[in-house]
Amino acid sequence: MKNNLKITGLNFDICWKNKTENFEALENQLSDVVTDLFILPEMFSTGFYMNAEEVADRNGETLNWMRYFSNKTNTAVCGSASVLENKRFVNRFYFVKPDGSYNYYDKRHLFSYSGEDKTYSRGKERVIVEYKGWRILLQVCYDLRFPVFSRNNDDYDAIIYVANWPETRIDAWNTLLKARAIENQSYVFGLNRIGTDGNNLNYPESSSCFFADGSVTSEVDGNMVTTVFDHENLEKYREKFQFLGDRDSFEIR
Repeated sequence: MKNNLKITGLNFDICWKNKTENFEALENQLSDVVTDLFILPEMFSTGFYMNAEEVADRNGETLNWMRYFSNKTNTAVCGSASVLENKRFVNRFYFVKPDGSYNYYDKRHLFSYSGEDKTYSRGKERVIVEYKGWRILLQVCYDLRFPVFSRNNDDYDAIIYVANWPETRIDAWNTLLKARAIENQSYVFGLNRIGTDGNNLNYPESSSCFFADGSVTSEVDGNMVTTVFDHENLEKYREKFQFLGDRDSFEIR
């Protein structure tokens, strides 16, 4: 039997291009929170900045902090960072466990509207993490617009999207998160940043978690967004409504 999983996402006002300040702010806000998993936004250590040469991790700065903080709090931590690896830049979504082990997913769908595809290399692998009995699909921001890539093949129970999704397109964010939950009969937690970034884009509070039927399961208290992934409820719902069994088969290239 899988355990229920308590999730805490932080609506985080990212300090533009300043890893040290962001790490300190995160520790101040999260160190006393008791949960199973912390979710942090896309590029939480720098902001969504397209000059990767200037901000990308070269020595595992963000990953090292995540491993330290995960161990310190005995809590898994996930979020994405700009990373230089093998002479290419990637938008890398790390999932770090308290024992120091980690998985990562490199963002596949790069946001061409902002020029992300001109700087970053796209990932090729779909990544599902197993944690405390839960199978969690990792996705980043713009991936949300492409349902084929996130289609549930009976191989996951929840999706986590981390994002920098601005106010001007926030209706799409909310609508698509709900749609991904319904069509995949899974929990979907979308964690967005807040505040105003260095490009003068505004990000309202818009993080939430949806259940498989499209209902909201999360609560907001200050900057904390919390929910519980309930295994029994999910299994009962999937057993009653066996929609996934009627899905189409396809191959992603």
